[in-house]
Amino acid sequence: MSSMPIFRLTDEIVFPPPRLASEGGLLAFGGDLAPERLILAYESGIFPWYSEGEPILWWSPDPRFVLFPDQLKISRTMRGLLKKSPFTVTFDSCFHEVVNACQEARRGREEGTWITAAMTAAYVRLHELGLAHSVEAWREGSLAGGLYGVSLGKCFFGESMFTKIPNASKAAFITLVKTLGRYDFQLIDCQVYTDHLHSLGAEMVGREDFLQLLGKALDYETLSGNWHSLTEARSQDRACSQRPLPFPPASSMLVGGRRRGCSPYFVPHNKSLSS
Repeated sequence: MSSMPIFRLTDEIVFPPPRLASEGGLLAFGGDLAPERLILAYESGIFPWYSEGEPILWWSPDPRFVLFPDQLKISRTMRGLLKKSPFTVTFDSCFHEVVNACQEARRGREEGTWITAAMTAAYVRLHELGLAHSVEAWREGSLAGGLYGVSLGKCFFGESMFTKIPNASKAAFITLVKTLGRYDFQLIDCQVYTDHLHSLGAEMVGREDFLQLLGKALDYETLSGNWHSLTEARSQDRACSQRPLPFPPASSMLVGGRRRGCSPYFVPHNKSLSS
């Protein structure tokens, strides 16, 4: 059986077409986590996912797990819980703290965490550019759950979520989806299947369909900057180590135009990635 190639990225900020990914979705390795490369990756339907000690791995799975905002499912139990307003949900109040909490939540799992120090620094940089955002669920002034991701055009690319109190991450996610729906977002990329998000309405779509949907969503202007004002929910006494920053609009150099390219450098799929 012939081996599928995986592409070795160079310093040039280009990616091979996602259609060339392996059966498992692995497309390329190497490169860096510079904002320009990350933005091009998301625009191309590609995301980084790797563990400490590995080279940067770039993925474009087929099928893709997505949620359409108008298809959000909220169970009767969850609706009843949300009516009691047990959580205060905010946007972009403490991005770094949310990423760290996601990292700690995954560190205790068997598969370990892919949120390395380099990944954390890269997404904090995107946050400073107004392109990565966090959603926080607070309970009695303490951070109870949340999530973070990247926003380009009318698509939100979810990266990770955590919960310290049952249903806190669900409350954060539901608030995000409802809010983005009011801003006419077309797509939330959940990347790979989880029971948690399936219960909230996420579904599988083929890669080709996903790329078409993504292309349409990227035709719209990016809602960049700090999202702190997107929800009226506020917490007067939340214990957060960071204050929201008044981000300027993201550079047009970073969000303008969907560049495409294909690296000619590849290695067989069964060859060591570090060689």
